[in-house]
Amino acid sequence: MMILKDILYKVSLDVVIGTTDVQINEIQFDSRAIKKGDVFVALKGTTVDGHEYIEKAVSLGAKAIILEELPDYQEEQVTYIKVENAHNALALVAANFYQNPSRHLKLVGVTGTNGKTTTTSLLYQLFKKSGFKTGLISTVEILIDEKVVPTKHTTPDPLTINKHLTDMVAVGVDYCFMEVSSHGIAQERVAGLEFAGGIFTNLSHDHLDYHNSFAEYRDVKKRFFDELPKKAFALTNLDDKNGALMLQNTKARKLGYALKTYTDYRAQIIENQFGGLLLKINEHEVWSKMVGQFNAYNVLAIYACAIELGLEDIEVLEVISQLEGVSGRFQYFTTVEDRITAIVDYAHTPDALKNVLETINSIRTRNEKVITVVGCGGDRDVTKRPKMAHIAAALSDQVIFTSDNPRTEDPQKILDDMEAGVQPQDFKKTITILNRKQAIKAAAKMANKNDIILIAGKGHETYQEIHGVRSDFDDRKLIAEFLNQLNK
Repeated sequence: MMILKDILYKVSLDVVIGTTDVQINEIQFDSRAIKKGDVFVALKGTTVDGHEYIEKAVSLGAKAIILEELPDYQEEQVTYIKVENAHNALALVAANFYQNPSRHLKLVGVTGTNGKTTTTSLLYQLFKKSGFKTGLISTVEILIDEKVVPTKHTTPDPLTINKHLTDMVAVGVDYCFMEVSSHGIAQERVAGLEFAGGIFTNLSHDHLDYHNSFAEYRDVKKRFFDELPKKAFALTNLDDKNGALMLQNTKARKLGYALKTYTDYRAQIIENQFGGLLLKINEHEVWSKMVGQFNAYNVLAIYACAIELGLEDIEVLEVISQLEGVSGRFQYFTTVEDRITAIVDYAHTPDALKNVLETINSIRTRNEKVITVVGCGGDRDVTKRPKMAHIAAALSDQVIFTSDNPRTEDPQKILDDMEAGVQPQDFKKTITILNRKQAIKAAAKMANKNDIILIAGKGHETYQEIHGVRSDFDDRKLIAEFLNQLNK
């Protein structure tokens, strides 16, 4: 239990009706979870407005309400706190309630369109192998040292983040690496956290269903760096045209990494094959199990981050050579008999799909076909659909368009949007199979000896969401099953 006024530290208060000198139990932003003595934060969301549930929260025993609009009637025994931004207030009170756990470990945030999951996961592996208790908050999972916690969002809500950080501090975690999404920044989920550093991977077309324009999407990412403290580091990919922009107004120590630009941390690709990458990083050669130029950037970013956090150069390079790839990110296997290579990748943006296919094409011998299975998610940015179809058709020998996670949208409408992007010269390369399982099966049947199958879009996911209902679905298991059946 805490005193209400203590959790309001640093919150900008417009109006306070009632006393803040009262004990409170928990903080909630879901009225259904309210118990006697709780604080209810009324958030305005894209589909639901928490202000509509204030009366319900009070009836369930809420002792204080944090809101943006005061109700016409206020209960006498309830404290009403009007703020300009309830999302920001929630983040600040959550940090205060949990005793600001981010100050008691070194928290590094990674943002960008692609590479967040790989970079944070590799950093987690690197620091664990270097002997530190380490935490991870990512799309795939949350790790409290070695304890696994399921996750639903790239960047969780502030209460969840601070709760997990508190659990990390309790078991002695030294470093935590966290994906920071544009939604998480825009919705103030990371406000109130103290970061030791921030990493920018890249910026390309994504989330324009949520952000009104690419410029808005870019500026939201930039906000993360604008708000880093002076003692933190800001590490940015200077080969990306938006990399330098991220550093413009930051108070943090400015650092760059690149393959093509002269900057603080540089790397050169010496070899690139399905077995991995041979890189030269700041005059040292290192072998990595990662594949492709996009992963060369990820490896360079984790090297730079580790050095900035005080690890020794040679030790970091030794550990990098041991790191395993991330689930559903260029995850591949090759069949023994026909030498068919199947690759499963989370590529769900035009840039990510282009990176993966260009990597495959740079490694292949041209004596084999590249067969791509790809779809686009429903209830998401529709403008990227034709672009992804265009890229898939242009860079593959054969393409099967199929469902991804249609969610509440008509799957056929999504595929129609995609097909509009295929150029006339590529029409003969493409077919459409609505059912994703059947599309993967078809790709397995189409593959001949030494061919390469790419299944893009879902990566690590183990479900498919159709009409709002999730059912078990794993691209990796299905392609392995179908190829094994054909090889028997």
